[in-house]
Amino acid sequence: MTNLELVLNMLAETSTTELSKKHKPKTLTENKIIARKGGTVAGNARKELEEKLGNSVISPLNAKELGHRSNNELSNQEE
Repeated sequence: MTNLELVLNMLAETSTTELSKKHKPKTLTENKIIARKGGTVAGNARKELEEKLGNSVISPLNAKELGHRSNNELSNQEE
């Protein structure tokens, strides 16, 4: 997971939180609707950025791997 992916995830979470504060959902169904709306905000931002960049911002990396380099990457740098 890249920093950009983390930021988009934070946007989805923060959008959902703010929408929830405003609309004060009371049931699970209402909460699901709010969560989808928050996710849509981040999804739209991702799609617009990908359109402007011309490539996907989604990576195969895992968040646990941020800041760590694989042995292959380190070996390649030594050559």
